[in-house]
Amino acid sequence: MKFVHKVFTVIVVLGALVASVLFALQNKLPVPLDVLVYRFEPQSLAVWILLSFALGGVVGMAVSTVILLRTRAALVSSRRQLNKARDELGKKQDEGVLVDAP
Repeated sequence: MKFVHKVFTVIVVLGALVASVLFALQNKLPVPLDVLVYRFEPQSLAVWILLSFALGGVVGMAVSTVILLRTRAALVSSRRQLNKARDELGKKQDEGVLVDAP
């Protein structure tokens, strides 16, 4: 199953690469880019679009990484609290404070 997943991933990446190259070949018109106070040199339209697509992907992965790390930290904290509560419950059961219900 892992082999099929890897083959599928390679096919998707190669397809995206081919589509990007074809897109770049068909959009050669140089276009300047103005970003608030800075003006970039004119580049082909395809370069600007592909760069923005790649930058969006990187930003998306960075944001999802932060969210994932926060979620894992919360999970670790919750597991610690659960283990502490289980230990306390076990101690109370051993002391005879709590009686198991039938």
